[in-house]
Amino acid sequence: MTTQSDTTRTDDTRTDNTRGDSARSDGARTVLVTSATGKTGHRVAAGLEARGVRVRAGSRGGSRGGSRGGAVRLDWEEPETWGPALDGADAAYVNYYPDLAAPGAEEAMRTFGRLAAEREVRRLTLLSGRGEPEAVRAEEALRAAGPELTVVRAAFFAQNFDEGLLAEGVAAGAIAFPAGGTAEPFVDVDDLAEVVVETLLGDEHVGMVHELTGPRALTFAEVAAEITRAAGREVVYVPMTEGEFAGMLTGLGLSEPEAAWLAALFTALLDGHNTPVTDGVKRVLGREPRDFSAYAARAFGGS
Repeated sequence: MTTQSDTTRTDDTRTDNTRGDSARSDGARTVLVTSATGKTGHRVAAGLEARGVRVRAGSRGGSRGGSRGGAVRLDWEEPETWGPALDGADAAYVNYYPDLAAPGAEEAMRTFGRLAAEREVRRLTLLSGRGEPEAVRAEEALRAAGPELTVVRAAFFAQNFDEGLLAEGVAAGAIAFPAGGTAEPFVDVDDLAEVVVETLLGDEHVGMVHELTGPRALTFAEVAAEITRAAGREVVYVPMTEGEFAGMLTGLGLSEPEAAWLAALFTALLDGHNTPVTDGVKRVLGREPRDFSAYAARAFGGS
């Protein structure tokens, strides 16, 4: 949320870390970045541009005309925008909204993959979630469409505490969430973006699934303590039931069905099955992932 078949290899099959200019010269020259204004999208776009790649930034607010580079309109709720956004691209970073586990995601990925194949888009990197069976079905639908595919399955984003769903609560001093005492190995989105860039530019990642986590798992109470230390002000964790969280979301303006679905998704993901850490970041980048305390210092140290 940002979470094997015979055609998929988990990242524990990787033993090399080939990187650098050779990947840049062999990789894509024009990359479509979907959801380019989001937490991962703008970081991926910046990383690609730093490597000399022409980025096409796809978003709901993008230009309808489109160009080989620049901003283009791509709205996940308007399939008619997908093909024009893909025109002329060599590769694409696929970050589906609202989530690959959402109803309709499997068919959306099937359609997007077909459009990419028709336009000879050679390579796709898909952002997925750990431990989401529905997301795996969406992954398989995109894989079956034909372009080279790499899947990046991510743990819960650390940046959700300052850029996303939980930022307002953190600012007010309370993290209200249905996680109980479950520990989660929060991944830094800066690490994730670097991994995505490598998968788009390096041929050795084609066909692989990389599971990304931080270096240790923390409970939400421990997260609150980390933020408290970094910010110099108290932030507490407030456990909620699934129903209480859904009610809070409707109070924030979500429809009842959307709130119920989102609350059920978080409850299912935070039942402990995603607690183990992986070495996916190190296998791709050749270094350890950033720790949550480092993220907290950057995000809250000046608050």
